[in-house]
Amino acid sequence: MAVTSDFGIRASVRNTKASDLTTTADVLDFVRGVHLESGTTAGKADKVFHDQRTLAASASEDLDLAGVLTDVYGAAITFAKIKYIAVSAAAGNTNNVLVGAASATQFVGLLNAAGVITLRPGATFAAMSGAADATGMAVTAGTGDLLKIANSAGSTSVTYDIVIVGTSA
Repeated sequence: MAVTSDFGIRASVRNTKASDLTTTADVLDFVRGVHLESGTTAGKADKVFHDQRTLAASASEDLDLAGVLTDVYGAAITFAKIKYIAVSAAAGNTNNVLVGAASATQFVGLLNAAGVITLRPGATFAAMSGAADATGMAVTAGTGDLLKIANSAGSTSVTYDIVIVGTSA
């Protein structure tokens, strides 16, 4: 199975100010992107996990990045390195989606040990390694492989989408 990937982020902003005879414009076009071929070295990835998931009120789950998740074909995935991760909270959520701070053996490649990203309804967070980065975000099976996703409150369920691309070695 071959995996090729393209990730990107873009901010296009036009800021204008009218004066007596002219309008001054500041135009920003900020673009960053990465293309990865299939493989396990720099500029490559060979594993992908994606899913839409729902958590009950006050619920949380630890996504085991080393051997428990399955790909779209039903095969178990063991990530050694993460090259791209995105989590997107559904716009219709009432509560926030919290990403990070598993109670044990937490994946700290994305966040430090105490870090939590709060995604309000409709928010998306993504992180990507550069194409030249052979390391990515390291996953350590058994000691650093759990990514916690939690519902911030007890009133309603939350839905989120997640995409993880990385390598098996």
